[in-house]
Amino acid sequence: MASAPPVESGLDAAGLTTLISAELAGQRGDFARATRGYLDAAQRYHSAALAERATLAARYTDDRDLLEQAARRWQSLAPDAEAPARLLAGLAMERGDWLDSLNQRLTLAARGGQGDLTGFAETAIEQNVAPAPLIARLQDFLAEYDDQPQAQLATALLEAAGGDTRRAETRLSRLAERHPELPGLWLARTRLALQEDRYAAARDAARRGLEAAPDDSRLTLLLAQAQLRLGNVDAAESRIDTLLERHADAPQLRLALARLYLEEGYPAPAKRLLLPLIEQDDASPAAFILLGMIAETEGEVDNALLYYRQVPPGDGFLDARRRAAQMLAEHDRLPDARTFLHVERLRHPESYGELAAIEVQLLSEHHQETEADALLDRALKRRPDDTQLRFMRGMRRYQQGDIAGMESDLRRILEQQPEDAAALNALGYTLLDETERLDEARPLIEKAYRLAPDNPAVIDSMGWLQYKLGRPQQALVHLREAYRRQPDQEIAAHLAEVLWQQGRRAEARRLVAEALERFDSRPQIEALIQRIPALAPTHARPE
Repeated sequence: MASAPPVESGLDAAGLTTLISAELAGQRGDFARATRGYLDAAQRYHSAALAERATLAARYTDDRDLLEQAARRWQSLAPDAEAPARLLAGLAMERGDWLDSLNQRLTLAARGGQGDLTGFAETAIEQNVAPAPLIARLQDFLAEYDDQPQAQLATALLEAAGGDTRRAETRLSRLAERHPELPGLWLARTRLALQEDRYAAARDAARRGLEAAPDDSRLTLLLAQAQLRLGNVDAAESRIDTLLERHADAPQLRLALARLYLEEGYPAPAKRLLLPLIEQDDASPAAFILLGMIAETEGEVDNALLYYRQVPPGDGFLDARRRAAQMLAEHDRLPDARTFLHVERLRHPESYGELAAIEVQLLSEHHQETEADALLDRALKRRPDDTQLRFMRGMRRYQQGDIAGMESDLRRILEQQPEDAAALNALGYTLLDETERLDEARPLIEKAYRLAPDNPAVIDSMGWLQYKLGRPQQALVHLREAYRRQPDQEIAAHLAEVLWQQGRRAEARRLVAEALERFDSRPQIEALIQRIPALAPTHARPE
């Protein structure tokens, strides 16, 4: 038998063993082993059905890499199937590879499938993904598949998000001539018109959309918003009442409509929408918070306080207490705010640290730094293992120039939580920037980067570390990425300094000029200009 030719159809002994083992592993709940077994069998017999079964088993594991491997095998064996492409598009989004996700969706669209391109574009915009690479890929696709309305619409959404509103409007206008039946088209045109303060155009676009989709709640809501902006309150209320009749048991819709009224400066109708919500047993915390905000605007401080205090522990609890304390302080009732927070700490000992932190911040905002420090010290004596309070004290000590005190607090945190990326980064960066202890700073920052590689502050620290180590090119990679993720004056100062030292003087000056224009508070940028006066924009350079 050892010299017999391999079985080329049907199951041989090894193949049968593999499949039986995979089935048994799946029945025992060992889905990772089942997946690998089905993948081996799918490769052996070139079977899309077995690859599909491997993908199904992989869904029950926590191994996203294994799931992607199974889906790609399935796709390679069944290239025209929609399911693996949709799955791979979703996985690519999860790991932040938006271009790969788009490519999968465009493959579906090219075959006439549903790539959900507009949903993809909206999600990318919500996640602040850089639109330029996505737009470029979509434009390439449209050069070959011009009559793809969803691709045209997704491109317009991304163009508008990237600031090219004129091109987006032109694209939407052309799309309206060819596909006026698309509700998403009118939704996009309404939003774009509202964004540009063209309220009459927004109203007209929403109306056109409702002709195509009379039950579209999003268009109804945007039409009401446009009418409010135009001062047509009665017309807006009529639309909103229609929406509420259609969705009578939808508390989240009531909340959204109340927020809309408040954003447009109409508290009375917002209040009418909210009051029925707080009469329910499972009243939303957001309803109490919004009613508290309305009471504030009406000057009813004690009534607002009553609403804020009714928010139970959970979502909105700390926000309500923060708002209440700030409101009292703004009405020259700082002692009342402190008493309120003290009582709340007694009522809710499980939130002691967070409530103490709110009071410390409140005292600091009102320039009572000594009282803030004393409260923080007392709170830490009572809760010495509260890492939030200890981190707060460490940061305050840093701001006060007490580097040793800060280091003591952060090292205490790291004794309790060695994987605390925020503490690792804060200590590492401080040692790097404020002392000569680079050898101690380096492992702290590198560990923080391993734990939180997507955190802009950590990426900035890694870039600054590379610069201090004499690796300017690696530093630029990290600093550019940090600034892309979080435009911040401190990151801008680091990036500008490295650019300057690398001889990229014009780029460094442009960045500094942008930072001076963009940020109201920019101490690091100003300090950088003091050290390197030639970095100042021409109009700001000293004579």
